[in-house]
Parts: sequence; C-alpha cells; structure tokens
Amino acid sequence: MTVEKRTPIPVSEAISRIINVIKHKEVKEIRIEDSLNKVLAEDVKATYDIPRFDKSPYDGFAINSQDSNDASGDNRVSFKVVDHIGAGTTSDVTLNKGEAVRIMTGAQIPNGADAVVMFEQTIEQENQFSIRKPFKQGENISFKGEECREGELVLKKGQTINSGAIAVLATFGYQNVHVYEPPTIAIIATGSELVAPDEPLQPGKIRNSNGPMIQAMCKQIGIEGTIYQIQEDHLEGCIKVVNQALNNHDIVITTGGVSVGDYDYLPKVYEALQAEVLFNKVQMRPGSVTTVAYKQNKLLFGLSGNPSACYSGFHLFTRPAVLKMMGANEIYSVIVDAVLDADFTKANPFTRFIRGKLTFSSEGIYAEPSGFNKSNAVVSIANSNGMIILPSGSRGYQKGDEVKVLLTDHQSYESELNL
Repeated sequence: MTVEKRTPIPVSEAISRIINVIKHKEVKEIRIEDSLNKVLAEDVKATYDIPRFDKSPYDGFAINSQDSNDASGDNRVSFKVVDHIGAGTTSDVTLNKGEAVRIMTGAQIPNGADAVVMFEQTIEQENQFSIRKPFKQGENISFKGEECREGELVLKKGQTINSGAIAVLATFGYQNVHVYEPPTIAIIATGSELVAPDEPLQPGKIRNSNGPMIQAMCKQIGIEGTIYQIQEDHLEGCIKVVNQALNNHDIVITTGGVSVGDYDYLPKVYEALQAEVLFNKVQMRPGSVTTVAYKQNKLLFGLSGNPSACYSGFHLFTRPAVLKMMGANEIYSVIVDAVLDADFTKANPFTRFIRGKLTFSSEGIYAEPSGFNKSNAVVSIANSNGMIILPSGSRGYQKGDEVKVLLTDHQSYESELNL
C-alpha cells in the first residue's frame, strides 16, 4: 500500500512503526575471533569460578594475620620468608607461626596464610621483613568466586560483543559462539546534480557526500554498506537499481529524491516495488520528508538529500532499525541532559534536531550548535558529537535552558573526558 498524502507524524511514532515490523536475522555459529560487533544469540555462563582460587592482588608477602596482632609503630613484628610463589605457580609450604611466603600478583595464597602485606608496607632484610601495623583476616586477598561463580550468567543474549566480551568468552574456554547474522545494507545516493569525490565539478553540480557518510556510519556499528550507482537518471533507472539492491540486501538506504517536486521518484519506486510505506513525513527539522517503506522483512529508507537531514535521519531511524535487525537489546542512542550554551532563537512547528558540540566540566554538560545549522550544512556535522533536541514551540531557546542531547560520537566524549 502506498501513502499518497504526506501527513506528518511524531518522531516517536515513526520510530515505533519501523521497529514493530522488524525481525532479527538468522542465528549462526562463528569463531570468537570473528565475533566483534556481532550480537549474541545465546546466554553465556561461567564454566568455573573467577578467581579459581584465593589469590594475591599485589606483589608482597602472604602471612597469617594473627601473627601481626601486636605490630605497631613502637613494636615492629618480624617474619621469616620460607618460600617464593610466582604467578602461575603454587607452594607446598604450610605456614608456621612467624613465617611468610613471598608472593607475586595473581599467585595462589599458600596454606596457613589469610592476608597479604604489600612490599611497600615492609622493611626487608635477608630472608625476613618487619611490619608496623596489624593486618586483618582476608586483607589484600582476592577470594575464590568473588567475581563470578560457575554457572553464573556473564554475557546476555542480545548483547553486542565488544573486546571485553571476547575476553570473557576466551576466559571461559569458548572457541565458538552463536550470533545473529548482521543485515546487509545497500546505499544509493540519487540526484542528477551529484558527482563522485574524484570527479571535477561542473556548473550546477555538487559532490556526493551522503554516500560516503552513510557508509562510515554503517561501519561504526559493524556493517559494511555497499554503494550502488544509478546509471540512468529517470524513473525506470531508479526502479531498476533500487529493485536490484533490494533483492541483494536487507536494507536499502536512498538519499535525495524524497522531497515534494516534479522529480520525486521514490514514491513511484516504492509503488512499483509493491513496498508498504510506513510513513512519508515526520514532525522534525531537518528531514521532515524522511520516508520509510517495508517489504517482506526488508526496509527501504528514503533519507533527505541534504547532508545534515540525512545524518539526523540515519541516527534517529536507520541506526536503531539496523541494531534491532541484528538482534541487539540496546538499539537506541543514549540521551543526556545538558545546558544550552548559546541562544537558538528560531521558533519551529516541528521538533528540531541541531548538530551540537558537547563539552564536559565539573559543573555539568553544556551543548551549543556546532556551526551553520541549515539542513544542507556539511561542516557542522564534522564538528558535532551529538544532536540537541529542541521541542516544537512558538519561541526559540536561550542560553541556560535545559535541553536533551542524543549522543552520536562516543570517541569525542572519551577525548573530552580524557579517558
């Protein structure tokens, strides 16, 4: 069914219409080395306790805490060193009164010991050392199973596999893991005015920035997008390329050709492909004419040809859809509270998403527009790390107003916070 009239719907409803039709992909088994950025299709449980034994978290000396009870600044207590334990080795020694074992980080606590004295807390002499404070039972010891127990859930189905998850899988001896097959994505930048980045500019032409930008945003979530070119700039040519892309991929993203006008081919393309249009206008700026269609568990995203509107549409609609199709539990970008750090006086009947620059300080999070903020802006995208959400209203916003910001670039947050 094709929607003929462009009736704007709220952003939240548009997102729901997309998410409600999506089914995750098939499950496959792969080696853990190949699982980065894939989504777990099974729960993962610990195959043994972590730690596997009581161990030392520091380099030092293992002692019986009772032997240190009388230690003080005026009464140093001495211990005789009777053995040495390196990481990965054990000791057969059982401590007697006044004895200690030199122990390295990660090594198993020997019999008779129940505390560890760090090297810097001692005065060492040949085969002995002294301390000036008492130690409690269990002090400076990592106990068996204190991190997790055998059979405990350590990774959840629907969790995106990062480097830490791969470390967990390796720790517990998993060589293979079940994941959801990631979707394949086709990217088509439409418009007779577009030329490739390596082509010379002619009068009336602009370079195609949306295709490479979308491809990069796909890579950020672990998907290699495939670029398709429309060779013939007419309706039949558009239908041919979009149909080819749809046959070979789970998601087709087009940019351009979605605004109202004589050369708006996409509604006719969707009709020719017998795709159901989920919506064709959203109560948002920029990107109000974003269109999404659905056919046989596949999605077609008609994003705006304006770079900033295309960027906003991808983060609001395409990214969560891709993550849902991948089987992920967490599909939405993080939204934080911030203080607007510059005036934005333009009123708008629709919710506005402004490319913003977040800064972090001890006083809180501040956000300001990252630069020129019309929908055709490109440079402001590169200088942004979030989208400032300004609800519709008859007035603009002033510096100091509290706003919501959708996070888009985690690397820049780490840089801001010096992580």
